[in-house]
Amino acid sequence: MIIPLLDVALNGLPDWSLSARDVDILEFLSDEEFRFFTFEGLKRRLGLHPETLSRILNRLEAEGLIKKSSEGYTIITDIAKNLKQNSISNSASKVTLLQTFLPSDIPVDQLILDLRGRWFGLLRWLGLAESNESVTLKWVTEDGDIQVDAKITINMLTIEAKYLHGYNQNLALKAAYQLMTHISKLCSRTQPPIARHVSYSNLFFVPS
Repeated sequence: MIIPLLDVALNGLPDWSLSARDVDILEFLSDEEFRFFTFEGLKRRLGLHPETLSRILNRLEAEGLIKKSSEGYTIITDIAKNLKQNSISNSASKVTLLQTFLPSDIPVDQLILDLRGRWFGLLRWLGLAESNESVTLKWVTEDGDIQVDAKITINMLTIEAKYLHGYNQNLALKAAYQLMTHISKLCSRTQPPIARHVSYSNLFFVPS
């Protein structure tokens, strides 16, 4: 069934004709504050059949709500802001797995560039979100059960998890360690290793 977008209480937006599922995905994209996201990552994150997701993204693109880019897809900024203001977030709560300072002489922009679009062990690239204070790189486990975010500010790295199906802490921790190991290698290529840890939440050694 196709419904006007305004019928789902997103007041002040143009009257696009989208299905309820289209609107759900659009709200998810805006809630995650994506700048870029990938088809494969979104398929795993939402558990949708590829043909279903392809049809939805094609409709959203035809309506001018998203557009293809060299890195996958991006949501139109002004539309994302309006959706964020009108929607009620029902996303899974985040759990902080690791927080650490970054060395002051590490070029953060280069670190982000080296991480974006990459796969690490259990993790498959989902997309990138931006705010005035930080950049958040997002991955999802291959089975789609856990989303792992790396939030980077000028001097701080925070790795967080969202448990999407069940609560597999061991899997989340293994994925976080794999990501942290790669980040440490990037930071130590031409610079000193990542500096002292600030805090850990429920973090302990998990055998690989």
